Amino acid sequence: MITFHCSLLSIFYCPSFSLMIDISWQCLNKLQMPNQSLRQPTRPPYKTTLISLWCSHVLLFLGPEMFCNLLLISLWGFAAAAAINLPEDGHWFLWKKMHNKQYSHQVEESGRRRIWEENLEMIAVHNLEASLGLQTYELAMNHMGDLTTEEITGMLMGTSVPSDLERGPSSFVRLNTSLPQSLDWRDEGLVTEVKLQGSCGSCWAFSAVGALEGQLKKTKGILLSLSSQNLLDCSGKCGNHGCKGGFMSNAFKYVVRNHGIASDASYPYVGMQGPCNYDSEHRAANCSGYVFLPAGDELALKEALATVGPVSVAIDASRPKFVFYRHGVYKDVSCTQKVNHGVLVVGYGTEGTHDYWLVKNRQLCCKETTCSECASSKYDGHRLGDADE
Repeated sequence: MITFHCSLLSIFYCPSFSLMIDISWQCLNKLQMPNQSLRQPTRPPYKTTLISLWCSHVLLFLGPEMFCNLLLISLWGFAAAAAINLPEDGHWFLWKKMHNKQYSHQVEESGRRRIWEENLEMIAVHNLEASLGLQTYELAMNHMGDLTTEEITGMLMGTSVPSDLERGPSSFVRLNTSLPQSLDWRDEGLVTEVKLQGSCGSCWAFSAVGALEGQLKKTKGILLSLSSQNLLDCSGKCGNHGCKGGFMSNAFKYVVRNHGIASDASYPYVGMQGPCNYDSEHRAANCSGYVFLPAGDELALKEALATVGPVSVAIDASRPKFVFYRHGVYKDVSCTQKVNHGVLVVGYGTEGTHDYWLVKNRQLCCKETTCSECASSKYDGHRLGDADE
């Protein structure tokens, strides 16, 4: 009888009780979800339950009139506090400012923010799993947070295996020598600094010059950045397509036929394809030939790394988490054999129970945004695609 009586009193003395809760929830949802057209607000059941329990207990002690006043103050105080404390809003504005993000209209910004929130949630969940030992690497938000995986892949991943590629039997000579347990060619000075790729699908060119730079240092003792732009502008007749994609073996083929490649200083990178301006007087290095490693033979890759130097490889970089890699041993069970990104393997080793390849990537920046993307990454020892020596 007491419970029933209190319920009647609350309805009689405070007819707007249920309405107040509903209005407050609508207010909170509008504050927390500004993009109403993109996402329907939800009402967490546990919060409603907590309010109901709180209401029933307080009503017994205060009486209906005082309870209504207290409820009015509490609910609107809760809404006001939520309006002040909106961390996602603050993070979004800080992120836009940090990366100089500007959008042409509100509809575009709303859509980009939705993508950013989804990526932020993915990163947070992944890092929680990493803290629980369920993942071997960590992620971090960067300047590509407002882009979809498809946009990033289409804009930056320019490596594609030529349809007429004929590997044939590998001519790689196995020495069958003992190999070091770990290797990092950066320690031996065979790896130049990480370059800025920009929004051009020229990863294949950077991968190719990285292998040539390693050989130049190893044979001539000179560590020199070679020209990715030279390959971007001039290797079209060998099957490459500038910013629209290419393959490392076609780049090597061009250098062999051209009898050389320019230095980055004499033929600097501009991030877009232009007319070929190669001048043989500025030749900085040459290439007499190249070989394919046996397909799927990781021991051959390990031996080539140890005995020859850094190796050009292609990987599947189309996984959603790839571009947000921060550190650790990158391992994605959804990785496929369809490669789309050229990188440079510069070493190998073991971290805990995980064998890995040490891979040099590029800075992937767009326009005037700031970034520091994957200077070197550790990849699970069974996730690399085609390799050229």
